[in-house]
Amino acid sequence: MVRRADLVVIGVSVGVALGILIAVLAILGICWFKKHAHLQKAKNDHSGMILPIRTNGLGTSIDSSASLSDSEYVKGSDYLPKSSHLSWWSHHTKDELASASGIPRYLYRDIQKATQNFTTILGQGSFGPVYKASMATGEVVAVKVLASDSKQGEKEFQTEVSLLGRLHHRNLVNLVGYCVDKGQHMLIYQFMSNGSLADLLYSQEKEVLSWDERLQIAIDISHGIGYLHDGAVPPVIHRDLKSANILLDRSMTAKVADFGLSKEVAFDGSKSGIKGTYGYIDPEYITTNKLTMKSDIYSFGIILFELITAIHPHQNLMQYVNLAAMSPDGVDEIVDKRLIGECNIFEVRNLASIAHKCLRKTSRRRPSIAEVSQEISKIKQRRLCKDDTMSFAGEDAAGVV
Repeated sequence: MVRRADLVVIGVSVGVALGILIAVLAILGICWFKKHAHLQKAKNDHSGMILPIRTNGLGTSIDSSASLSDSEYVKGSDYLPKSSHLSWWSHHTKDELASASGIPRYLYRDIQKATQNFTTILGQGSFGPVYKASMATGEVVAVKVLASDSKQGEKEFQTEVSLLGRLHHRNLVNLVGYCVDKGQHMLIYQFMSNGSLADLLYSQEKEVLSWDERLQIAIDISHGIGYLHDGAVPPVIHRDLKSANILLDRSMTAKVADFGLSKEVAFDGSKSGIKGTYGYIDPEYITTNKLTMKSDIYSFGIILFELITAIHPHQNLMQYVNLAAMSPDGVDEIVDKRLIGECNIFEVRNLASIAHKCLRKTSRRRPSIAEVSQEISKIKQRRLCKDDTMSFAGEDAAGVV
């Protein structure tokens, strides 16, 4: 009788143990399945979201980049959705980006208040709309909001935040904060009250840039690129230099902006999809699919000719440049008509000569940015020396009298 009872107890114990084991295995199986399904969904969402921006420059117009300047006032804004396809970014990723960049991260409600519910729009670019904002500190800033249908995706957003977190120079536009909240992605920049170089060159409503201003803008841009190529560690290739990405502050200091396509030189020489803006892309980069710092030099050469001629690359700028190159003083024929009688034609020719070197077909024959910057600065230095000489001569003559 006792032995029979023991067997019953043993059987019940074994049954309970087997039941618990089966339950544990079932729970583990369900957890694994849910985790696997979640990872697969996140992977699909992520891969479908990273889109190339301005591939081959196609579909980019003269107004492709929004200016961070004061423009028109818009009553209210229905533009901002409460959520978007970018909501996959987890809090873990946000914290990693914040700690890596060192740039302050703001909440959506902070930006909503600073922009007065996104009312004052400054412009519209490939990234999305740009709004004017006044932060709690009193600082006036520009807020770029990533549109839900923007061609500039998550990859470019992260690139800009991570790069500008460590890049600081008087000729680069400073990123003062960003927002990843409520499905929104926003970049917060210092406000550039004089807008973009493209606006100043091509807008009929803007005052004409003087030759002195254009020469100083060229120097400022060269210093900004010089910092990217020679001062940053590791160096950075901008990859989308153009007049629309050169912004000017209230003192007319030019600063390089929009680093969404930039690459660190760890990638220098690598082959990847051609990216940039049509009319500014290095032909050798298009042919070889090989990106180098000399690709930025080519783009800068285009900008120099824009400063000289006020002709946009989409208006056959290179055809005019190539025709002018057929004679030593050919650039005299294509110089901006608004500068005639106001500029020193010899300085114009010198700047054109530098621009031609930047546009050489073979990248190895193009000068470095340090050489370019030095040559442009010499143009201004020669004038200053000449002015000083004339001033001293005048004083000597007055002394004799």
